[in-house]
Amino acid sequence: MLVKFTCAVVTRILFILVSLIGVWRVTWVKNNTLYWFLTILYLPLVAEMILTLKRRKGKDYKWFSPAILFFLMSIIPTIWILELHHQQNSSHETKCNKLDSTDSIQAFFDEWRNLTNGTVNPQDPLKLLSSVCANDWILALHQILLILLIVGKWLLPIAGGVTRDEMSQLLLIFVGIAADILEFISETLSDVKENSPQFVYVILGVWTWSMLQFPLHISVVNSGTEDFSGDSLFSRHRADICNIVESLFLQDGPFLFVRLTVMMHFSVFHQMLVFFAFKNFLVVMLNIYRLWVICIDYRS
Repeated sequence: MLVKFTCAVVTRILFILVSLIGVWRVTWVKNNTLYWFLTILYLPLVAEMILTLKRRKGKDYKWFSPAILFFLMSIIPTIWILELHHQQNSSHETKCNKLDSTDSIQAFFDEWRNLTNGTVNPQDPLKLLSSVCANDWILALHQILLILLIVGKWLLPIAGGVTRDEMSQLLLIFVGIAADILEFISETLSDVKENSPQFVYVILGVWTWSMLQFPLHISVVNSGTEDFSGDSLFSRHRADICNIVESLFLQDGPFLFVRLTVMMHFSVFHQMLVFFAFKNFLVVMLNIYRLWVICIDYRS
């Protein structure tokens, strides 16, 4: 019981800490302390933690995770602000420290050690952190967000009715989803930032929409509970249908639409864009085929 309680608390503290780093970065780049009011978005997460610890002893829900949803609500607005600010001010950004090679990372840590030897102003380490290039900062937030969603779901106490096998399947699915989402947001944004600032909103909207897969885990936790005694198609194939709907409407379908728009409307073509567009197309077609097979088997 103590272990479950500790995991539930630590996970939510990590959620708040990462969100707080995002808010700090927003206040720094915007040079406006009013953005600290974004911390108000932590209140639902804190209230959820108190209620869950009191009523459910820290255990999550079976088909839905409020903690992950409220974490996304607290950090997604800061990522939107950082992405839009970088897109609007990329041409005016001053010299920054890149972290795109071993040498640049080593130089950054060498400078960090020089600043933290006790002979400088305590604010200097913060200034050094802020000197990291905006692209690297935003990419790091995306990466930490996705990793923390997976690790956080792993640490959260398992909900009643969910087996360890189902949870392991869910975590493996989360890893694949996270890799696809990270590639989508990083590559697609870089393709259109210069050509269409307005389309950046579409990409960020699709990215936000796809992140809703993490609070929902209907397809896996229902995998062993299909109601074979029922007569309806959904009762017999609930898990498969939920999985197909998630892929078509939350990830591969929207990703395919955006990538096709980038290629046809903006005339942007490169090897990785074409590959992932074709991958999304294959997944969409295979899911439609899978749905057709389920319907044929049900009728027969």
